[in-house]
Amino acid sequence: MDATEIQVRRPAQGTDGRDRFISGKSKQNAVKAVVLTDAHGTLLSCGESRPGSCPDIAQARESGLVDFLDTGPRVEIVVDAACQGHAGQTGGQIISPPHRKFRKNRHLDARKVHAQAKHAHSSRRIRVGHGIACLKNLRSPARHHGRREQLPETVQTAAALVSHQQSVTRPTARAA
Repeated sequence: MDATEIQVRRPAQGTDGRDRFISGKSKQNAVKAVVLTDAHGTLLSCGESRPGSCPDIAQARESGLVDFLDTGPRVEIVVDAACQGHAGQTGGQIISPPHRKFRKNRHLDARKVHAQAKHAHSSRRIRVGHGIACLKNLRSPARHHGRREQLPETVQTAAALVSHQQSVTRPTARAA
């Protein structure tokens, strides 16, 4: 699971909520959408779109992810450091990167173990980035020039098209 930002046009001056779309991460006007992929990078779903100023952890919380994991099936969700707070609330179903807590007199082995755990986590999470890249390759959500009110439907449609495209088995080429 990860959130992706989609650049949008800036709201008109004097419009209420104009500052809500400014993302602190990318310093641009954006809308965020939460993307879920499976272990192979196949796009499963694309959640609600929210203004860019909403943190990833708040977006996951407001979408009902923690409640779903409490009552739903037992699954593992690999997240980035932006959602580390949910790992303890879900009984290990959300897997976040390891915290870095070194004291001054720690051995070098602890640093090596931490680096290996962080590398293993990022190796699992790279597939989420590939799923987001497939979504943004459609170019319609890459930079949205239309109305911000229609963006959630556009992103949902693009996610459905990408998911269908990834699930269709392609015929093998015949040898001539």
